[in-house]
Amino acid sequence: MIFTDSIFNIKSKTEFDALALDVFKFQFKNNAVYRSFCDLLYKHPADVKCVSEIPFLPIQFFKSHHILSSSQPVDKTFSSSGTTGSVTSKHLVSDIALYEKSYLKAFKHFYGNIEDYVVLALLPSYLERDGSSLIYMVNDFIEKSKSPESGFYLNNIKELAHTLQALEAKKQKTLLIGVSFALLDLVEAYQFNLKHTIIMETGGMKGRRKEIIRQELHQILQTGFGVNQIHSEYGMTELLSQAYSKGHGTFDCPPWMKIITRDTEDALTIQQPNRTGGINVIDLANINSCAFIATQDLGKVDENGQFEIIGRFDNSDIRGCNLMAL
Repeated sequence: MIFTDSIFNIKSKTEFDALALDVFKFQFKNNAVYRSFCDLLYKHPADVKCVSEIPFLPIQFFKSHHILSSSQPVDKTFSSSGTTGSVTSKHLVSDIALYEKSYLKAFKHFYGNIEDYVVLALLPSYLERDGSSLIYMVNDFIEKSKSPESGFYLNNIKELAHTLQALEAKKQKTLLIGVSFALLDLVEAYQFNLKHTIIMETGGMKGRRKEIIRQELHQILQTGFGVNQIHSEYGMTELLSQAYSKGHGTFDCPPWMKIITRDTEDALTIQQPNRTGGINVIDLANINSCAFIATQDLGKVDENGQFEIIGRFDNSDIRGCNLMAL
């Protein structure tokens, strides 16, 4: 793929913007669904001069269409979680090596080499279904860590607690990545005082517990694990990149990913920083699907590109995007 080397070597906003426009032209030409969406908006590459003018495909398209900008065979299909009988999103990945490169480079960018960590995963709700991109990533982290202690823990929290204590005694750098409800289960059963462990929540109660606000969740987890900050990962089935928060719910993107917000009443209007709006994601690693996605998350972005997630749209469809019935 002609863009692959450029995507992961972006050094400036100018380089990002130039590459984003090139990717837009490429996907307009090679992605039939995205092309149809742009045509309905009367948006042609000749009319798009800056990144804010690029159309963002509503994320629901991944439930109803095959979103592909590549003619290569599909390597892997990732699917979202969903309630019984609901339609799930499907991300057709025609080059799985691109995903691997994206998550390894992003982790290194924020945390250093994965080989330096023991990786403990507490992701029962994800392990219980097929097609999770998060499980694919974490499984690779576990393998790359080359540590016998690394691994998945389904419901065996007693064993996990003992492993955490043993690693702490050895002053071993450790990453514990878990879904919110399972991390709460762990700290309700055991108390920790961890100085060498990153606690990273991936969000969501998955119907197992009552939803609570992020600040309350993090406070409970900080107290239970004996840590100063709770880290978070922001990713989704439809993306091949992740943003990370090292505390306070403020996320940073790797250099090839960017978040902007749109007006909640007019989905085609991009907002200035520090205003709450719908989250639009530019993920240039999505070169073979769609790099420009309008999500159903609500959030706020500051002048430096850092962002926070505030919630989700109440309605099932993104307001103002009724052009979805292609």
